[in-house]
Amino acid sequence: MKIVIIVGARPQFVKAAVVSRALKAVGGIQQIFLHTGQHYDSFMSDVFFEELDIPAIDYNLRVGSGSHAAQTGRMLEGIESILLETRPDWVLVFGDTNSTLAGALATAKLQLPLAHVEAGLRSYTKHPEEVNRVCTDRLSDLLFAPTAQAVENLEAEGICKSKIRLVGDVMYDAALHFAAKAERHCGLLKRLGLTSKQYVLATVHRAQNTDDPTALHAIFDGFRAIAEEVPVILPLHPRARKMLMQSKSLDVYSHHIRLIEPVGYLEMILLEKHARLIATDSGGVQREAFFFNVPCVTLRTETEWTELVVAGASRLISPTSAACVESALRDALQSFEVPLLRLYGDGSSARSIADALVTLSLDAQNSGSVEVPQEVG
Repeated sequence: MKIVIIVGARPQFVKAAVVSRALKAVGGIQQIFLHTGQHYDSFMSDVFFEELDIPAIDYNLRVGSGSHAAQTGRMLEGIESILLETRPDWVLVFGDTNSTLAGALATAKLQLPLAHVEAGLRSYTKHPEEVNRVCTDRLSDLLFAPTAQAVENLEAEGICKSKIRLVGDVMYDAALHFAAKAERHCGLLKRLGLTSKQYVLATVHRAQNTDDPTALHAIFDGFRAIAEEVPVILPLHPRARKMLMQSKSLDVYSHHIRLIEPVGYLEMILLEKHARLIATDSGGVQREAFFFNVPCVTLRTETEWTELVVAGASRLISPTSAACVESALRDALQSFEVPLLRLYGDGSSARSIADALVTLSLDAQNSGSVEVPQEVG
């Protein structure tokens, strides 16, 4: 059995790492890693791959940045060529990036079996990530939903129930597996002089916040006000750094907020686990806050992880003003407790995914229904 695993950004490598480990445990599966090169991340070094036990990359398209259309188009051409060469039994895509969409389109047009990890998430906006999610789900033959809400979303859209599997969240698998390793190998808290549960961890990277000067400065002014009472640690995303430098405000904020360079995955989950409060616009960090029972303020008007808001584990706040951000953070610091609920499975999501792929592949082989198309002339 042969599976092509398509990834393009660091969070997808983390998800792919736990699925890859589960596939390896099953045995008899050839894994082919295809990296689109959508994001260049200086922390995706050899150490990054060693820490997560990620197999070597078999193909790297090195697409890099560009407009959505240009980026997706370059990916499509490269992915199609590799799929025709490798002839996999399954193609596996993750999440909602342009790499996800390009992998789904190329696979579907070649009529190869496609599986989507993190299927069914909806924010009900027209943001690029939402477009990628919806299109990928419509094209997929197997949809691995992380939550009951995601299953409901898919069924409401008319997706055939037989294609849907409720497996839980592979990021929960990753958090459970790597948290102990992070504690053993990361001395970041000591190096930064931080005390557990005595700081706010913040991240800002989404274009809706970084590219909107009003939102960006509302967020950072809110952080600056809170930092007068509680240290605010912020691994600064390159996009946010660029915009702050353009507005000549980077130095001003750095006198109040502890702005540090982006950190690796293990160091990030260590910072999350020991934070008193997390403020973020990241979908992944929202869930990781919940995994580690840390209160979270989500700096967005919407979220694809709606169950966190419904359960009271995360609070949405639209960053329209510094006063709004400061008030939300101050209130959360004083009165926010995370409910003890199981929303994302039991940590065996990756094994459920591996078992489903193997079972369906064997069924297809026995029935003779899998046919890999040749290149169109």
